[in-house]
Amino acid sequence: MQNSSINRVIVLGVIALMGAVSMQAYYVISTWDINEDEFRKKVNLALYNVAKELAELNDAELPTREVINQRTNNYYIVNVEYEIDKANLEYFLQKHLEALAVNIDFEYAVFNCNTNNMEYGGYCSYEPGREIKNVETDLPKDNKFVYYFGVKFPTRSGYLLGKMQLNIFLAGVLLLVILFFGYSMSVILRQRRLSNMQKDFINNMTHEFKTPISTIKISTDVFLNNTMVRENDRLFQYANIIQQQNQRLNHQVEKVLQLAKIEGNNFDLKRESLVLNDLLADIIEGTRLRVQEMNGQFEVNLPEDLIHIFADPLHLTNILHNLIDNAIKYCKEQPNIKIDLQVVNKRKLIFVIKDRGIGIKKEFQAKIFDKFYRVPTGDVHDVKGFGLGLFYVKSVCDSHGWKLRLKSAEEEGTTVYIHIPIQSINPKK
Repeated sequence: MQNSSINRVIVLGVIALMGAVSMQAYYVISTWDINEDEFRKKVNLALYNVAKELAELNDAELPTREVINQRTNNYYIVNVEYEIDKANLEYFLQKHLEALAVNIDFEYAVFNCNTNNMEYGGYCSYEPGREIKNVETDLPKDNKFVYYFGVKFPTRSGYLLGKMQLNIFLAGVLLLVILFFGYSMSVILRQRRLSNMQKDFINNMTHEFKTPISTIKISTDVFLNNTMVRENDRLFQYANIIQQQNQRLNHQVEKVLQLAKIEGNNFDLKRESLVLNDLLADIIEGTRLRVQEMNGQFEVNLPEDLIHIFADPLHLTNILHNLIDNAIKYCKEQPNIKIDLQVVNKRKLIFVIKDRGIGIKKEFQAKIFDKFYRVPTGDVHDVKGFGLGLFYVKSVCDSHGWKLRLKSAEEEGTTVYIHIPIQSINPKK
């Protein structure tokens, strides 16, 4: 993945997560406020009903105002005008709270005007038998009223959170997503750093190879032009071997450099209008000689008209050489190669290269264009290479906007198709 792509993923991911976190936070706060408001209204109604029922029991009237006074978010003062019996108070509190589905623990106390203190009534648990902790036996009094009782809900926060289980679960899922995103980004950034280090190493290594390769080439040319070497068959043979291997090494280094440019977004195509027939002529002639030396068969079907396309001649030549070279290398005994140019509606050209070689198993075909990938052959390594040829072919085709297809079957051969737009078709003069 390119650095710009990684940066976009990180920025878009952070924006998406910030949006999700903001929405989740708003949802949690809104739900809390709704539940809190609902709890306050139900408690006020339940306590008013308790005060009203106690008044009826004592043949008294309720105060005209300030019956229910909320002192804190979980403590309420109920103003009445009569003495209060604790047993009746506890019964009515349980009755009216349960009637409104406020299933929560509470503790209460009654103000004694004779002692000027709050007399603690008790702690009522919604779940009998549960261990009670942090019980406050001293509830605050109020100096404005004469007859009143206080009710406190010590588990109010837990009660409200219990009604938000779905919200809490979704918030937990979001937290896991954030943690996974952070871990994924750390892995991606670490891999990018390692990839950049690898690219820098390969670039430096290949550039360092260029100097000795050039020196060997110059020395080999001088060596081959020496009269004494030409007269000595053995020395001349060795000099030719050095030259061939040096050319091969230089070709591999150039390929690595080109791939580095592709991955670094420095791949600059120099497209021009060219006649495909002429470009293929030299390639076909050289290939025909190689195939004949190996006692193979080489068939070429070219249209009579001149086909003009818009492409980079250097890279087009390279990928055609790669495909033909693969067809020769992966033959069974003698190469059997067929090259066909198919013109479709005078708008599109399909370049087809077919061989009857060893083929590729179906399970390996999906990865055949990956960089450094080579089809497993067990302990046999008859054909040498770095797994860069087809990756280079795919990269060049993608850069040109050409469609590349491969069809293969084990022991039956491989066919490669390249779909190329036609610029024009002209008859031969």
